[in-house]
Amino acid sequence: MKRILLFILPILFIVTAVFAGFGIMQARLEEERLMDDLKKKAMAVSESMELSVRHIFLDNDLKVANRLVEIFQKKEKLQGCVIYDKDGKILAITERISDWRDKDKPYLNDILASRSSRGALEKFREYSVYSYILPVTDDNGDVIGATEIIYDTSYVFTILTQLWKRISASLIVLLVLIVIITLLIQRQIFILPVRRLTQWFTHFQTGEIDKLRPFEEKGEFGKLISEVEQVALGLRVARNIVYNKASERIQKEELWTEAKLRDLVHAKLGENSLFVVSNREPYMHIIEEITAVSRCVRPASGVVTAIDPVMRACGGTWIAHGSGNADRKFVNSRNKVGVPPENNKYILKRIWLSKNEEEGYYYGFANEGLWPLCHITHARPVFRESDWQMYKKVNQKFADSILEELPKKPSFLFIQDYHFTLLPGMIKEKRPDVTIALFWHIPWPNPESFSICPYQVEILSGMLACDLIGFHVQYHCNNFLETANRLLESRVDTEKFSIVRGGNETFIKAFPISVDDYSDVIDPKSDNDEIEKIRKEFNLEGKIIAIGVDRIDYTKGIIERIQAIDRFLEKYPEYKNKFVFIQLAAPSRTHIKRYHDLMGEIDELVEKKNWKYSAGEWKPMVYLKKQFSPEEIKPYYLLADMCIVSSLHDGMNLVAKEYVISKKDLSGVLLLSRFTGAARELTDSVQINPYSIEDFADAIKFAIEMPAEEKKRHMEKMRAIVKKNNVYRWAGNIITELTSLKKA
Repeated sequence: MKRILLFILPILFIVTAVFAGFGIMQARLEEERLMDDLKKKAMAVSESMELSVRHIFLDNDLKVANRLVEIFQKKEKLQGCVIYDKDGKILAITERISDWRDKDKPYLNDILASRSSRGALEKFREYSVYSYILPVTDDNGDVIGATEIIYDTSYVFTILTQLWKRISASLIVLLVLIVIITLLIQRQIFILPVRRLTQWFTHFQTGEIDKLRPFEEKGEFGKLISEVEQVALGLRVARNIVYNKASERIQKEELWTEAKLRDLVHAKLGENSLFVVSNREPYMHIIEEITAVSRCVRPASGVVTAIDPVMRACGGTWIAHGSGNADRKFVNSRNKVGVPPENNKYILKRIWLSKNEEEGYYYGFANEGLWPLCHITHARPVFRESDWQMYKKVNQKFADSILEELPKKPSFLFIQDYHFTLLPGMIKEKRPDVTIALFWHIPWPNPESFSICPYQVEILSGMLACDLIGFHVQYHCNNFLETANRLLESRVDTEKFSIVRGGNETFIKAFPISVDDYSDVIDPKSDNDEIEKIRKEFNLEGKIIAIGVDRIDYTKGIIERIQAIDRFLEKYPEYKNKFVFIQLAAPSRTHIKRYHDLMGEIDELVEKKNWKYSAGEWKPMVYLKKQFSPEEIKPYYLLADMCIVSSLHDGMNLVAKEYVISKKDLSGVLLLSRFTGAARELTDSVQINPYSIEDFADAIKFAIEMPAEEKKRHMEKMRAIVKKNNVYRWAGNIITELTSLKKA
């Protein structure tokens, strides 16, 4: 619309200006003609009266004078007549202009003295009249009086007004015709061809190759379309070649890499599109409060850590809530942006939520209800009807946005986590041809615990619209199968690990998530500089360093970790002034009271324990509370002699795997809670029960005193497991499983 206005408005402006100019000229000419005609009429009337007025003066007959001026009483355009004596006094005047007596007439004496006539516009009763005065002389040429004819000029202005109305009407009709003709021309020569090209691209984009029709456009636009057709044909041929070569390479390569995953995607998905949905976006744009400078950051999230490398390899579209305060500034007209910002590998589509939607759906139902329900950490779940309604509303908002993006051909949708339990059903209702997988990143509780949820049937029904549901470990798969069997009318197949409900079969499988092997891209010089900087900043030279990296969440066991370190220093005082624990803590869900209180509790506990053991410059705990990027965390991993993961209940916990994979020199020890999914894979870690503070404290001492060779042996085994079962293998297994379930 803006382009059309930019094209039409200048034309309309020029036409209006030209038309107005001609109108003004025509009006002026018409006004001059009418006034000239009026002057001639007044002159003729005055001259025709001259002889009669002369006899009136010579005979001194006032009665005749009055009869003469009253003749004009019934004239329409003639207002009246005035007869003056030689001294300028009024002898007779038409009755309807009797007020003319009071008008000041400085010009009258000049006319009588000069014996010359005068015609001019005069103001009378708030309007204009035309006055023509003719001196009357005797036979000797002496002035004996004067006659004044007064014409009404309103009819002149009425004629001019009507003229302007005709001009304006003509201009409006002309402008409307110009707009209509311009729109028709633009539609014919531009809009229709572009619309056909857009439709052609839509069919190409959605894979409807059978609907592609050749263009018959000519001229420059036809040349453009021809080039587009050639590029599209080249792309289709190139895709087929890539798919065939990718299938060959998959068979040859054993170690899972980004390249192998990319080949798998090309071979398995072909031209089918891949869409990922999560609440947390992988990249967010924020404006710094102090500097007011906008920058792009990666939020602290296990989902982001795992899925971003996969999307970099696969491409596709990631749909997520746009939560950054500058997110809207960087998206296009369809709320999309290419990411990563420095080298676009896939598309991020942002969904906007109001504060009420975010409060009810995210903070309310998802994180005060489902999160504590699934994490058995003795935090009571809270379920509110208003939160549930908002949760349904937001799930529908995401569903509508996804349906806008889905191509006509069958495609794949990969949903992340507990925020979207209703989303699969909403998508399948409109697009049963879409193959859907849901990965549950947190634990799944036993049936007794899940039955607390008042919306259990709706949640399970929504999830079972999926073709595949993945969990980190088999134990959670078993819990889900048992939950569906007890709480829902369905058929559970324990041999195939599937659930059949409403004619749809959903497969339940374990896919232990992992991390990218970013140790291969470590920059030794840069990392050493950062490590030395950290050593100096916190006075760590010669100290035994332990690290903890977590979101501030009651499931992560941060309180228990601090208590265990306190007990460790009490039981083994020889490590005072030798041991330092660094906690990197990212604030999370601070709007929820439980999390807000937890932050205050940790702050107070750290301060209390540091005061308890403070001696000179040494303090046992360094508590860094802010959002850390993966690049900022890496030097801490490299620096640490041990990493403590003490989650009270965790689906996997990728921090454990990140620490292991960062230890390329095979140094370091991992203390890992047995209540994490990672503990089932990383059996060479020092496994702990975070609830047992005494054993926890002893495990810290055991890890410190473990011989170097034993540390290397354990770390080598764990690194081999993580490198083999990396995030690309995890994604590859899911995609392989998903494509085997592809809808016809």
